[in-house]
Amino acid sequence: MKLLFPLWLILFLITSCQSGGNDSMSSTTEQNPQAMEAQAKKLRHVVMFQFKETSSDEDVRKVEEAFAALPSQISEIKDYEWGINNSPEGLNQGLTHCFLVTFESEEDRDAYLPHPAHEAFVEILGPHLEKAVVLDYWAND
Repeated sequence: MKLLFPLWLILFLITSCQSGGNDSMSSTTEQNPQAMEAQAKKLRHVVMFQFKETSSDEDVRKVEEAFAALPSQISEIKDYEWGINNSPEGLNQGLTHCFLVTFESEEDRDAYLPHPAHEAFVEILGPHLEKAVVLDYWAND
C-alpha cells in the first residue's frame, strides 16, 4: 500500500503535465490561427548562376563569399543557403550554383533588392556572370 500511493502520484503528475502542455498548445492555435499561418509563410527567392568560362575558381569563390555575407548585412533576410549542382540528370542548362534566400514578406524582398549591400554584391558578380535565373515563390507546406 505504501508503494502504490507514490506510484499513483507519479502517474498522476505525468498525465497532468502531458495533457496540460497539449491543451495550451491547441488553445494558442485556436485563439490565433492567423498568427500561426502568417508565421509559417515564407517567401523564397531562388537565384541560379552560370559563371563565365574565363572566371577562375578564385573569382567564383569571391562571389560565393560575397553572397554568403548578405544575411549579416541585410536584416530582411530571414534564412539563406546555397549549393553547387550535383544532379545526374544533366538538365541544369549550364547553371552551377543555386542560392536560396528567405523573406517574411514581399516588402522585405523589395527592400533587399536595392539595398546597398545587395548592389555591392551585384558589382562583384557582374564580371563573372554568364547567365542567371531568378524565381520567387511563396512556400507551400
